[in-house]
Amino acid sequence: MPKVIILNGPSSVGKSSTARALQDLASETFMHVSMDAFLDMLPGRLFGTDEGLRFETIQEDGHPSIVIHSGPAIERALRGMRRAVAALAAEGSNLIVDEVMWADEAQDYRVLLSGFDLRFVGLFAPLDLLEARERARGDRELGLARWQHERVHRTMVYDLEIDTTATSLEQNAERIRDAFGL
Repeated sequence: MPKVIILNGPSSVGKSSTARALQDLASETFMHVSMDAFLDMLPGRLFGTDEGLRFETIQEDGHPSIVIHSGPAIERALRGMRRAVAALAAEGSNLIVDEVMWADEAQDYRVLLSGFDLRFVGLFAPLDLLEARERARGDRELGLARWQHERVHRTMVYDLEIDTTATSLEQNAERIRDAFGL
């Protein structure tokens, strides 16, 4: 039975890097499916529009926070991503999915992947560390982590929770591998 590991957490918590480390450590072959890769498939003209993806900078506690507004084109793409994940699993592929979920995405995954070995992993870090990582990366707008920090975990029930504060990517991948016998 194909295994699907879904990594959920805010921007800069280490989802993609953990996914790649887990690919290297797992005894079986896992594909890495990234939400960012699906967003990158869309034309640039959709970004900054109500049809696509629009970021709104607000202030929270004196710091920038980026509110994400997803339009119909983005919603279709991300629903399609979840269905693509199910199609890949149906073909026998093991998957590591890195996602940022704050609405009903987890329930959609649970329905679509009910016949597979599905595990949800929450990746956590304190907000000040996420913001420091955001600044160091230089490829994210400052404030994404702040807006996502509490929202992505609000209604989630995880099979495993990992605090990425003081552990290496390899240690996080090892915890996932060992917890699920990968």
